[in-house]
Amino acid sequence: MELPADVKKRLTLPFEEHFYAGHTACQGCGASLGLRYVLKAYGGKAIFTIPACCSTIIAGPWPYTALNAPLFHTAFETTGAVISGIEAALKAKGYKVKGEDGIMVVGWAGDGGTADIGLQALSGFLERGHDALYIMYDNEAYMNTGIQRSSSTPYGAWTTNTPGGKRHFIEQRPKKKVIDIVIAHKPAYAATASIAYPEDFMRKLKKAQTIRGPSFIQLFAPCPTGWRSPTDKSIELARLAVQTAYFPLFEYENGKYKINMPSPNKEPKPLEEYLKLQGRFKYMTKEDMEILQEWVLKEWEELKKKAELFG
Repeated sequence: MELPADVKKRLTLPFEEHFYAGHTACQGCGASLGLRYVLKAYGGKAIFTIPACCSTIIAGPWPYTALNAPLFHTAFETTGAVISGIEAALKAKGYKVKGEDGIMVVGWAGDGGTADIGLQALSGFLERGHDALYIMYDNEAYMNTGIQRSSSTPYGAWTTNTPGGKRHFIEQRPKKKVIDIVIAHKPAYAATASIAYPEDFMRKLKKAQTIRGPSFIQLFAPCPTGWRSPTDKSIELARLAVQTAYFPLFEYENGKYKINMPSPNKEPKPLEEYLKLQGRFKYMTKEDMEILQEWVLKEWEELKKKAELFG
């Protein structure tokens, strides 16, 4: 289909689709939008591994698929191991891996299958130095199995096993900094990204394609079902997470940190602007909000210092 000239000028993402309509994602699903961007970035020249998670259901049961790419459905904890094996097998067969004309090996897993159940396999993948990309789409809970907390769930959040209520059983632990654990392995490339900024995400996907060695991207992907948020607010929430410095965008490459715009270059927006759009935070007291705000600002200052010292 030929696009009008004015549309071509505005369009910065590939027009071709490799993520088919008719999949089973919930309305407003951030993970499905992120997966669509990855498929746009790599076209049909990628092999995907997806463990037990929402995206397994979204991709569809055999023999059906919503992805125009080879796909391995794997066990919850095995993403890092499977992409390691695929990369090694491709090289043994003489195929080129990574590079613009090579095959991208992509692991696509949620925060539960990465920060918790799959952490050992992720660590092994990074330590061995495989030429593959691991993407953790972060919706901050085990959404597919019933909205249970993960170690990526933020302080103060409601989940089905941190149910809030009169006894105040909300999440009491801070969000695990998976990106910091990854960087401790000294990977070739690591970055954060958000579905609200597709051009930034696409650029990072392309960079991961050209850099030899293991790459990791933590993608912020709101879940209206689990976050108790309006389905038309997913992009706004993903944007506010960046603007409040709750989820800043940055890159790590060759030992150097670089903070990416539009992460705030002055004072971040108040965190309450982000929290108030989500029903999962309805049990938070004013004191709880202050605790989470303090944690966000502390982490933000630490990141800025890293960028200053190792930029």
